Amino acid sequence: MTGGPAPTGRRSGLRTGDTRARIRDVALDLFVADGYDRTSLREVADRLGLTKAALYYHFPAKEDIVDSLIEERIDALDELFEWAEQQPDPARMRREFVRRYATGLYETGRQADISRFVARNPTVVSALPSGRRLAARMRRAVELLVVPDEPLGAQLRRILAIFCLHAGDLLGEGLGDERERRVALLEIALETMESADGAARRAPATRPN
Repeated sequence: MTGGPAPTGRRSGLRTGDTRARIRDVALDLFVADGYDRTSLREVADRLGLTKAALYYHFPAKEDIVDSLIEERIDALDELFEWAEQQPDPARMRREFVRRYATGLYETGRQADISRFVARNPTVVSALPSGRRLAARMRRAVELLVVPDEPLGAQLRRILAIFCLHAGDLLGEGLGDERERRVALLEIALETMESADGAARRAPATRPN
C-alpha cells in the first residue's frame, strides 16, 4: 500500500505498534476460545473497534497473524536453547530444561495459549513457513535431551519426557482440573527423565563384553 499515510487504529486511539500487538492479542484469544476456523478478521476488527482496512494493513490474512504468533513461540524456545547450551552439567540441564519448557507451556499465559493453538490446529500450522521452523525447534529440543550413545530405551524416555507435557493440550477438558493435570504431567515428565538417567547408568553393566 503506497501513496498515503498508513491506516491506524484511530477509532481505538492506538498507535501503530500498539495496534499490531492488540490485533495479535485479541486474535489469539478468539482463536483459542472460539476456534480458528470460526474466527473471522471482521470479528477481530470489531472486538478492537478497528476498520477492516486498518486491520488488513497490519495483517492481510489470518495466516499472517498465526505466523507472527508462532514466531513469538520460536523466539521463546530459542532463548531456552541458548540457556541450555551454556550449562556445564548435561544431566542437570536436561532436568531443568523440562521444568523450564513446562513453564513456557503452562505458567506463561500467552505462551501456553500459543502452544494450545498449535496443538489444536496442526494442519494450519504445518502449512506455514513458521510452522516448519517450529517443527525444526522441536527437533532441536530432542537433540538437546537425547544422548546418542545411550541405549534406545533411555533415548526414547528423554523424548517422551518432553512430549508428555503436550498431552494436556490433546486431552482437552475431559480429564481432571487443568491445573492439577499440568502438575501431574510435569511430575511424570521429570520421573521419565530420571528413569532415562537410571537406564543409562545401568547400561554398561548389562552390555556384553
